[in-house]
Amino acid sequence: MKRNFIGIAVLAILVIPAICFATPPRPGPYASVFLGVSIPEDMDVTTTYFGDPQQYDDRVEFDPGIFTGGTAGFDFGYVRLEGEISYRYSDMDSITAKTEGFEFNSVDGNLGVFSMMANAWFDFHNASLITPYWGGGIGFAVLDQDDTYVVDPQGGSGVLYPGDDDTVFAYQLGVGIEIALNPMMSLDIGYRYFGTSDAKFNSDPYISSEGNFESHNAVAALRVNF
Repeated sequence: MKRNFIGIAVLAILVIPAICFATPPRPGPYASVFLGVSIPEDMDVTTTYFGDPQQYDDRVEFDPGIFTGGTAGFDFGYVRLEGEISYRYSDMDSITAKTEGFEFNSVDGNLGVFSMMANAWFDFHNASLITPYWGGGIGFAVLDQDDTYVVDPQGGSGVLYPGDDDTVFAYQLGVGIEIALNPMMSLDIGYRYFGTSDAKFNSDPYISSEGNFESHNAVAALRVNF
């Protein structure tokens, strides 16, 4: 117990001065890198077979995936304007054929989302080292879908969605906190809701599918002010 107390005391002696000398980053240009987790919402996909006038509706569920990227911008004091480049990737977990009323037994497919955004964040500065913020942005996203292989309940297998990509409108909303580490560096912990307009995948001349992508994202970033 005594050794634990001494260890805690030593740690406090080392950490408290660092906290006291840390100040909120000053206005000016900045850049950041971030890493997080993307949790996509279920995606409703409409598929049209051109030899068959009927449309087929599916529900695609995804596994959580990675979310990474970087930003560069300018801090005006209470408003930050920045450009963001990011990438999300998730494997497909299951596909339910809503029109036919069954779930495919096996799914092998994934979706990657590369986006470029213009963001505006509003900072609520205060006397502490923690600055809450909120905001959002708009831009575009490239949805890249690989060939998606499935096995139906009868044991038949094949490609349900041929691989393709499409560039669409994208938007995001977010909140978070900035924790000042020193006058130049800070830790940013936040949440982002990200969505796109409908993407169309029609590389195969006989099949076309479309759906929009939405995800919840938790992110941690290291920001450097210049």
